[in-house]
Amino acid sequence: MGVKVVKFGGSSLADANQFKKVAAIIKSDDKRRYVVPSAPGKRFSEDIKVTDMLYKCAEQAGSGIDFSETFGMIKDRYNGIISELGIDMSLDDEFDSIESELKSRPAKDFAASRGEYLNGKVLASYLGFEFVDAADVIIFDTKGMLLLEETVKAVREKLSGLPNAVIPGFYGRTTEGYVKTFSRGGSDVTGSIIANAVKAEIYENWTDVSGFLVTDPRIVEDPDVISLITYRELRELSYMGATVLHEEAIFPVRSAGIPINIKNTNKPEDKGTMIVSDDYDFSTEASYTITGIAGRKGFSTINIEKAMMNSETGFGMKVLKALSDNGISFEHMPSGIDTMSITVDSAKLEPVREKVLAQIRRDVNPDHLEIEDGIALLAIVGRRMKNTRGTVARIFAALAHARINVKMIDQGSSELNVIIGVSEHDLNEAIRRIYDMFINSEKQ
Repeated sequence: MGVKVVKFGGSSLADANQFKKVAAIIKSDDKRRYVVPSAPGKRFSEDIKVTDMLYKCAEQAGSGIDFSETFGMIKDRYNGIISELGIDMSLDDEFDSIESELKSRPAKDFAASRGEYLNGKVLASYLGFEFVDAADVIIFDTKGMLLLEETVKAVREKLSGLPNAVIPGFYGRTTEGYVKTFSRGGSDVTGSIIANAVKAEIYENWTDVSGFLVTDPRIVEDPDVISLITYRELRELSYMGATVLHEEAIFPVRSAGIPINIKNTNKPEDKGTMIVSDDYDFSTEASYTITGIAGRKGFSTINIEKAMMNSETGFGMKVLKALSDNGISFEHMPSGIDTMSITVDSAKLEPVREKVLAQIRRDVNPDHLEIEDGIALLAIVGRRMKNTRGTVARIFAALAHARINVKMIDQGSSELNVIIGVSEHDLNEAIRRIYDMFINSEKQ
């Protein structure tokens, strides 16, 4: 029988009622053997996440401030869940141990990790599953880098004799024995690692949305759910700000060829989004020309003009060295015979703007040099674009009809995506127009 690893986010485990939904989902499929929980999230919009309260406890303890009131709120949260679930268990010993550790060594990583740790304890008891402390199997080096090979080995050894287990997400331990967390959202990474280690047939990531949306619902009302997306497409969209899955969570399962299914805890009957390898058989798939649209603001473009630039050996290298010397990486660099435009992150450029301009003037002596701020980058991503004629023409037609000026266009050699630069104030309308051109029109 195949194995499924299932990860549940904070909204899926925010209260006892959500715990009951999660248990029903797990028990409905015997393949769902290994469970990775997050810490309790918000129960309502003004609520405070348990992880945020734990961070506050560490800050208060580190400043010599009594954190008992904040920690008391955390205790009440867990005890309330236990009481409503009717579980015969107590976390009093764990609470005492955490308080003692925070008083003697108020480390932020340790404090933050306790949300998942305690939630894992509660969920394991409620399900009747074995609890496996992530600190025993997720291993980091002394610099905080994940040791994937050692971790996979430790997970396999620990789970080999366990038919079912709950392994908290978000944290592990260093080789020196200290608790270390991933960045926020790191429970996704834990789930992916566990799936890799047990050679799961699928990694289910349960959250509060029914999959990955074609675009931002704050811009386009009720956008379609992407039914099938490749790892590469997801990476392109995530880079441009589309967020459902922690970026680092892709790699452990991608290397093992394990698909990810993003599902909705509150609507388990929805199919959600399947994230698959590029070699997946798409022959029976019915989909739109594009897979997704995402955009980000906060870019600047350095525009350079110089006659006979193309014949000057090392011109581009000198320009890029000016950026590198000042700690700036570039996003895109379209060029012509006598022109070059380099798009960079505005926030990173601002502190060294004049130094960069001065070095470019000194090193390449351009005829014209300027920086244009207020640029947004828009990514149109889709595996089907490569074999569909007229895709770029349709993009430009949609923007032209909306009188949106295109400041930059860049297409990778894979033809998987088209990147367009527009003014920040045009970004949302550009997304709406492209969505209408490719999604709404192809529905008809």
